[in-house]
Amino acid sequence: MGKASILKELWDFMKTRKRWWLLPIVVMLVLLGLLIVLTEGSALAPFIYTLF
Repeated sequence: MGKASILKELWDFMKTRKRWWLLPIVVMLVLLGLLIVLTEGSALAPFIYTLF
């Protein structure tokens, strides 16, 4: 259960329904989420905020 099952279910949906255009959107959302989580308490935070 958990995150792995959600990703597997999303992958199965894209594979069976041929919704490959969703893949770049999902990848960008995951990367943006990782960027936010990893920089939340670091010294790099002020530099990343200037990008947005």
